[in-house]
Amino acid sequence: MRAYEMSSADGLDSWRLAERTQPEPGHGQVLVRMHAASLNYRDLLIANGQYPFAVNLDRLIPVSDGAGEVVAVGPGVRRFAGGERVACIFSQSWLGGAQVADMWQTALGGAVDGVLAEFQVFSEEGLVALPDHLSFEEGATLPCAAVTAWNALYGAKPLKAGETVLTLGTGGVSIFAIQLAHAAGARVIATSSSDAKLEKAKGLGADETINYREHPDWEKEVRRLTGGVGVDHVVEIGGTGTLPRSIASTRPGGHVGLIGLLAQGEPIDPLAILGGSCLVRGVAVGSREMFEDMNRVIALHAIKPVIDRTFGFDAAKQALAALGEGAHVGKIVVAIA
Repeated sequence: MRAYEMSSADGLDSWRLAERTQPEPGHGQVLVRMHAASLNYRDLLIANGQYPFAVNLDRLIPVSDGAGEVVAVGPGVRRFAGGERVACIFSQSWLGGAQVADMWQTALGGAVDGVLAEFQVFSEEGLVALPDHLSFEEGATLPCAAVTAWNALYGAKPLKAGETVLTLGTGGVSIFAIQLAHAAGARVIATSSSDAKLEKAKGLGADETINYREHPDWEKEVRRLTGGVGVDHVVEIGGTGTLPRSIASTRPGGHVGLIGLLAQGEPIDPLAILGGSCLVRGVAVGSREMFEDMNRVIALHAIKPVIDRTFGFDAAKQALAALGEGAHVGKIVVAIA
């Protein structure tokens, strides 16, 4: 079978297409023919040697997010019989409840092999069924970006109808957050540096938008739009470069789901958190239980993931380069099968 491998962190040159022996499922495992994979900013960090968590560069198969069809099952498998359309979970050991201690040691495409291959073996516990209305390409966008957005909105302080959600940018996590919050009956305020991207965000459920180039102190505009109160939830993908403004945008007792590392800035003043009595929580994707809860909502509301571009398997490195350019809205996908 063909698969991409990494043995170094040399940017785009890290990914090399290679021939590998097709794996066979062992006890409790299933073999999946991978149909599609989607890329995350994490994949770029790993390729550039900037990822802060566990990575094993011993012929690592990159990319955590994929969908495919179960084509064989090993002895003892009960959850699948063959023929099911599935997506993998990001951390293969986090099935439910609180985040597990070995989450990063079982994260696909980092500490263990990922999905950018024609076939991959998974524990039967490490997969979920795809909603029927989604294609393989759409299903491949869910494991990291969508589950992260779901965890940010529901993992600690569950979103309620009528509350206000602030999203930053128009990448995969933020777009899913807009769609999920809109489906929940929440008010959504979206930010971006592009009016064209903001128009797309409106079409997906954003109620108000802010161009942060026109409003560099965008937290003041958030306060204006909320009558000085602030928002209930922030899906914070920027990191230290945007976190102070996100905190300033949050109402007392509100929740900031800290996800990304995109923007660099000064150290955070803890008095801002103390003064606003807001909850700032690190969000590291989520569990299989969260994935399955989210899928029920996606199926009920017929939510369709937003795919900006799809590349062929032989063009996976070009897909990674496109991710680095940051011009996309939603997800970048690699079609495998």
